[in-house]
Amino acid sequence: MKQLIVSCEAASLQAALLEDRKLVEHEAQHPSETQRAGSIYIGRVVNVLPGMQAAFVDIGLDKNAFLYIDDVLPVNMQKQPKTKPPIGELLQPGQRVLVQVVKEPEGSKGARVTTHYSIPGRWLVYMPGAGYTAVSRKIEAEEEKVRLKQVADNLRCGEEGLILRTVSEGRSEEELRRDLLDLRELWTVIEQRAEAGAAPASIYQDLELLPRLARDVITEDVLEIWVDDEAVRAELQGLLRQRSPELAARVRLDGGDTPLFERFGIAEELSRSQRRKMWLPSGGYLVIDPTEALTVIDVNTGRFTGTSSLEQTVFRTNMEAAAEIPRLLRLRNLRGIIIVDFIDMEQSAHRDRVLECMAEAVKKDRSKTILLGWTKLGLLEITRKRK
Repeated sequence: MKQLIVSCEAASLQAALLEDRKLVEHEAQHPSETQRAGSIYIGRVVNVLPGMQAAFVDIGLDKNAFLYIDDVLPVNMQKQPKTKPPIGELLQPGQRVLVQVVKEPEGSKGARVTTHYSIPGRWLVYMPGAGYTAVSRKIEAEEEKVRLKQVADNLRCGEEGLILRTVSEGRSEEELRRDLLDLRELWTVIEQRAEAGAAPASIYQDLELLPRLARDVITEDVLEIWVDDEAVRAELQGLLRQRSPELAARVRLDGGDTPLFERFGIAEELSRSQRRKMWLPSGGYLVIDPTEALTVIDVNTGRFTGTSSLEQTVFRTNMEAAAEIPRLLRLRNLRGIIIVDFIDMEQSAHRDRVLECMAEAVKKDRSKTILLGWTKLGLLEITRKRK
């Protein structure tokens, strides 16, 4: 069972998603913070680096954004030249360029930007100029994939690109059409702002927390939605009534004296989940070390000594870790390259079971997560899309 808990306190808005009463996702919106990822800017090329096949673009932030040549060439691989041209043939200093942030500024690095624009709707992702349609891999029924692909091909015009999101499964052609019309209208507004605006300038920002919850998180399988503020309840219900009236009735106002995050154990779990050392149910533990290049997760037996054999002790610890790690990836929003050092297992069947457990758990992740498999050193390689 999924539950969404939304709390408003001291002008900050927080949302927590629970699956079977376990915290799996947390988002917060503070008045002093601005989300950059997904936002679109009209920028100006500051300098071009032929040796790196990249350029730095001023988009009005403290640090210039980084634009790589692959993010300038057409998104459709069939339209790309066989040999990449020099970056200087595509971009020159002083040139205006419309870019979208794909990676937030972090530390000493500026934002990573692209010219492969994508705007998510309720059921679709709209990609002007992409020239193809695709269906989410998480939709497993082949017949439904074929249906959605055919609907998208019928709806798409010209060089538009469309991705059918996982939540589009079972949706009618009319629902998808309405979503597409809204996204087309939004893109027209963005283009008009880009033509009229001076560089650098922000011309589009992704939705704030409540609209994003209504668009991305609240689906039919979210059975309970609790909020602690009447204004938040009214706004969230209004957003849901526009597209999913049946879900609006699930938004309930909590009038209890105990804060929502305390009543559902969210505050305590948030604090625990950010620790470097995370204990597993049987007494094993994880050590999570994020670095600038990747995140390393080490699995240990800890206090767990088992009852039958060393192999069984190791296998049970690894299985608990395989169930917990995907939850922590979502909750801590770990992304990029992730290396998991499971305890060595002698039986290949045990390694297969651990990998199957991980694969099943990452299906619930809204961010694209790929298990690349075991390395020769017995490490599990994972990539998780940055968002």
